[in-house]
Amino acid sequence: MESVISASVWRVIWLAGVVFLISPPTELLAGTTTSSIGRNDEPFGLSTSIVSTGTLLEKWLKVEREVDDERLLLKTCEDDRASCRSRTALQFLTIVDSARALDGRARLGEINRAINLTIRPMSDLALYGEEDVWSPPLATLAEGAGDCEDYAIAKFVALQEAGVSTVDLRIVILRDDTWEEDHAVVAARLDGNWLVLDNRHMVMPEDHQVRKYYRPIFLIDHNGVRRYSGSPSTPDGPHEHERVVGRLSN
Repeated sequence: MESVISASVWRVIWLAGVVFLISPPTELLAGTTTSSIGRNDEPFGLSTSIVSTGTLLEKWLKVEREVDDERLLLKTCEDDRASCRSRTALQFLTIVDSARALDGRARLGEINRAINLTIRPMSDLALYGEEDVWSPPLATLAEGAGDCEDYAIAKFVALQEAGVSTVDLRIVILRDDTWEEDHAVVAARLDGNWLVLDNRHMVMPEDHQVRKYYRPIFLIDHNGVRRYSGSPSTPDGPHEHERVVGRLSN
């Protein structure tokens, strides 16, 4: 009888193991789904939450509409460059052409270098007489100057025009607590890693290297604006996006 019971017990254990493998508990499935999302799905590997209202979102939506208008001009000029009357459109297309001829890191580096050298750093107050003016690329090139978010927007659009997928591009607003200022950069994913394109230098470090000096606050892409919510040090005040607007560095 003991041997029969023992065999029955082992049979039940074996069957339970098979059922577990075929249909694991829901909570374990949820855990597997979460862990399968690598840290590189978003720059800095932190979770985000959608920003549905506020000045930051309004500024981004406005500049997106302006970018769409500029894309029409770029398309017209690209189709017939000889008849294009926009010097800035031709200038932008030249930058894009140079990047299209390259691949991978070289393509990203060409856009980063070209935009950094084309635009002079200048505050919006000095340039426009008001703070925090977000400009589309051709408007920025026409001025020949801009601050950090103008560089970032120009790179964001140029990279797309050069063939980089929108799913691999983000504009990230970072917080420098040492100098108490915010800074906008572009993050571009290459081979599973996020590289940071900054107007302050030509080097493109990975996101974890930048994390030593900045903490990410907001993420911007074709889906809108999101707040980084996975970092314990990220301020969670409901009007944090209002504080950022107007305090971006050059």
